[in-house]
Amino acid sequence: MTTKEILQMYKKIAVVGLSSDPGRASYGVTRYMQNSGYEITPVNPNEVNVLGEKAYASLEEVPGPIEIVDIFRRPEFVPEVVEAAIRRKAKVIWMQLGVAHEESAQRARAAGLEVVMDLCILQEHMKYFGFGGKV
Repeated sequence: MTTKEILQMYKKIAVVGLSSDPGRASYGVTRYMQNSGYEITPVNPNEVNVLGEKAYASLEEVPGPIEIVDIFRRPEFVPEVVEAAIRRKAKVIWMQLGVAHEESAQRARAAGLEVVMDLCILQEHMKYFGFGGKV
């Protein structure tokens, strides 16, 4: 599945590592995706509320189905996020620009998830759909 197909098919994004600091990349990227019509769920144990949405300490605590797990964490934290995403039956693991973990990618693919590594979800969205939201 291409990144374009992923972005067309799935609209619920759990953002792991989302910060309430407007200066952080996770904040700007997620705000853009939210403004582009995606339902976002912050996952960060250090946050209570981000971009008007309740934050959850872990993927396990997120209510309802999860489609895309967008990871804004350093590569050493990716394996635990991927394992949680597999348990939650997520559809896609999206490792943001600068984030890659080949073993976890293989594990996710073996479990039936689509995997995107080292790509920015905002840049991919803009490439295919134009400027759909405000950064």
